[in-house]
Amino acid sequence: MGKSRARRFRRAPFSPTGPEQRRDGEGDPEDEPAAELLEKLQHPSAEVREYACASISKLLQQKHVIPAFLQRDVVRCLGPLLMDHSLAVRETAAGALRNLSACGGFEVCDDMVTKDIMTPLVALLKECSTGLDANQLSPKKCREMNKNYIEDIANEAINLLWNVCECNNTAVSIFNKEGCLESVLHYMKKFSTNVDLAISVANCLQAVTEDNPDLLSSFNASAQQVLETVMLCPETTMKHILLRTLIAGTIWNIKDTIPPGSLGSMVNAILKIFSESLAIDAGETIIRMNEAEKNRLKLAAETETEENMSDVIDNDVLNEDDDMEEIPKGKVRRENDISDLLPSDKWELKEVTALLMAQQTALEIIVNMCCSEDPSDDEWEELSSSDESDLFMENSYNEGSGLLMSPLCLSDEVNSAFLNNLIPKKILEKTAFPNSVALDICMHNPSWKPLIKNILLVSDVDCLGGASALQSLAEHLSQLVFSKTELPTDTEFLEAITSALRALLQTMASKNISQCMTPEQLLALCEAGIHSSNVSVRVNVVSILGISGSVLAKGQDTAETLKMIGKFLLEVAMKESSLVVAGEALDALFDVFADGKEAEKAAVQIKLLPALKEFQPVFKMRMRKEGKGQYSTDQLCVLDNVKMNLRRFIAYQEALGKTPT
Repeated sequence: MGKSRARRFRRAPFSPTGPEQRRDGEGDPEDEPAAELLEKLQHPSAEVREYACASISKLLQQKHVIPAFLQRDVVRCLGPLLMDHSLAVRETAAGALRNLSACGGFEVCDDMVTKDIMTPLVALLKECSTGLDANQLSPKKCREMNKNYIEDIANEAINLLWNVCECNNTAVSIFNKEGCLESVLHYMKKFSTNVDLAISVANCLQAVTEDNPDLLSSFNASAQQVLETVMLCPETTMKHILLRTLIAGTIWNIKDTIPPGSLGSMVNAILKIFSESLAIDAGETIIRMNEAEKNRLKLAAETETEENMSDVIDNDVLNEDDDMEEIPKGKVRRENDISDLLPSDKWELKEVTALLMAQQTALEIIVNMCCSEDPSDDEWEELSSSDESDLFMENSYNEGSGLLMSPLCLSDEVNSAFLNNLIPKKILEKTAFPNSVALDICMHNPSWKPLIKNILLVSDVDCLGGASALQSLAEHLSQLVFSKTELPTDTEFLEAITSALRALLQTMASKNISQCMTPEQLLALCEAGIHSSNVSVRVNVVSILGISGSVLAKGQDTAETLKMIGKFLLEVAMKESSLVVAGEALDALFDVFADGKEAEKAAVQIKLLPALKEFQPVFKMRMRKEGKGQYSTDQLCVLDNVKMNLRRFIAYQEALGKTPT
């Protein structure tokens, strides 16, 4: 998005299709609560300000309400509250800004930086770092800290910092100039007692250290020692595995600061962490954690029943003595009651999520290590003809699996570390069909459904390279969709499966690998997906048809199938309510009917040219009427490109009609 920094391999933090659009055309009903809540931010009562911040934070998680708040300058309203006298207000204000940055997208983050959110944010981070130890706070603030406000505020602020730095180069420059690294690393020292804060810091560090040579000089021996201490942490929880994985990625980003003599051992330590992360069976972990959750909830229910019975008995006894002081209704806190100290709700789900994030992060970084954009670095050399390099090439193959990874420009030290930690083998194992029992658990448990997408992302096709591996994964995904009598309709599942299939089929098409799904299966999936309320699902299914159709157009006797695909895409382009999906359908039509005798034959039979000529002015009019204000700048750029390609494609089809056969 213009100002976002280049990434070699990084999942997009925001949806490419942007927020869902309102369909009713009415005035925005969110204006009234937005105005009322923003006005409350100026209230003299800290409790009212806290309530307003918390309410805004909740509302900002709904993308369609964000414009109403932006129009009323929510950033400049919330920014000063980061330094409010009340710690509770600081925390909720930081949380609201965090949600705005996470749900608003790249342009919103750019706008936040333009409106100087970094000034109060940097001040807050430095003050929290100074007062991180409770005994450094004033007595009044200590009394306010029934919970650790300083660390909780820091966690919200670090996440906000991570989001804006991920999207905006100016924010990264301010991070460098203001010396924020020292404060951030001070938070990291709390990893043994607050792993959630440490994970937030590690995510932020990985973002700000990527492609940021100006920051390298700040990583002195003391700073590196903090990171190495975390890497050596022996804790085995999934959160700690994620923490070590993120820190390993950060150290790889700052590898230029590592003395040449220590580089080999450091690379080996990094890859050992990745190997340990990838070695864990995510499916078995899901099954185990789900069972642990059931047992915990069962025990909690039994305990609550016993307490309720005990309360009834206690109340009967108390009622017999009129002189006794009345006890307020509700749960009575008993001596030695440690319920408030137990893990927070859904900790099992958080553990599984942390594992999947760790594995995905490890795979991303490994691919970056193998695909350096700057082979001139000292540690990145042309692959030598040494025995170690030959051995790596041999071990990059698995019987019947094809080439898994090409060690592009890797030094002998890195190659050796890859082999010693069985990295190629671990990556290949991640392409296996996801555990069916684990998937079933996720499908039937609303809280666990979002994991489906994470499970599929761990098997991201960018980590693969061989025809057999890709075909095998495609067959697994097909089985996931078509193994049951009815096609899936769950939105989360459809988004995950169509995103994975789209990426996979695109990769297979680019490598001229034969598709494994029949045209009938593809059309059935697309028929199910095109009626989804989720724009991403609809974009994915028309893209899938475009990819598959372009492959079929190169074959023989495919005109009938191309006719079905063409009719489907034409109908979507002409009837779809979202311009983004309609534009994607047109793009897919251009791909399918761009070349080939079978495509030409099918285009004539479905009367593609006259249909597009008739639709062209309609599409232009829709862009003029609906485009402004409803779609992001990036989406409008894509739609402008589609409009231009539509004109060219019509001219191309007209030229074909005039060419003698």
